[in-house]
Amino acid sequence: MYIVSLIARPGTLETALVSALRNALGGGEALWLARGEAAEFPLETVPGHFEDLRASVADQADLNLLPAVGRRKRMLLADMDSTMIQQECIDELAEEAGVGAHVKDITARAMNGELDFEGALTERVALLRDLPESVIDKVLAERITLMPGGKTLVATMKAQGAYTALVSGGFTAFTAKVAALVGFDENRANTLLTEGGKLSGDVARPILGREAKIRALEEITARLGIAEEDAIAVGDGANDLGMLGRAGFGVALHAKPSVQAQCALRVNHGDLTALLYLQGYMQDDFA
Repeated sequence: MYIVSLIARPGTLETALVSALRNALGGGEALWLARGEAAEFPLETVPGHFEDLRASVADQADLNLLPAVGRRKRMLLADMDSTMIQQECIDELAEEAGVGAHVKDITARAMNGELDFEGALTERVALLRDLPESVIDKVLAERITLMPGGKTLVATMKAQGAYTALVSGGFTAFTAKVAALVGFDENRANTLLTEGGKLSGDVARPILGREAKIRALEEITARLGIAEEDAIAVGDGANDLGMLGRAGFGVALHAKPSVQAQCALRVNHGDLTALLYLQGYMQDDFA
């Protein structure tokens, strides 16, 4: 048995669309998780034309197909940049260093899988050399905003006994603050090196990238005594693909095209509360 999930921007999911899809797929009775925003219905088999249907409604809603059992996950593993926050921290630091446009181009190419992550990271960090360390607090205060729905996602999953981890290819100076603001149980990221109160232009080794995110999934699930299938992972970049592919649910959130192409679960209309709807939570269940 499967679940067909439809998620849209609040107030835009029409009953007619849900009914049309249910009829086209021969699904069961529709359940509204949030009126005008999220609905689902059961389906007995995987339809051969599901991807065509998904493409046909892509401008209106996120259409996803999930197994009906084991939906409530016991662990959340989340990327930070452009996932739990709306920015890329290194791009914001680069703006302060006067090299914003150049660094943003490298970031976009790296997140789309066009460049080696570690090489792209060290190249960009080198351009930040001699920035005062105090710039980090300035960027956090003035340039970084949380992704909508993040606090609700974390609070709701923790209220149901889940463990939450923020794992980023960015920097601990940012993940520590974001993790505390959002309510994560732990955070992992790279460490920006400093000398005399200024950024040295380098990061501590080993660099946390794609493989380190997979290791985090392996280590944390082992520590908790749960299976990788019990985790839901969310990210937007190519360096997230490893953990997205290994977790029980791997969600591409407002992701790069190359990332979406490799992920079965995609969210482009909803905010982070979409991860709760995918797990079968109703809006009234939110913490």
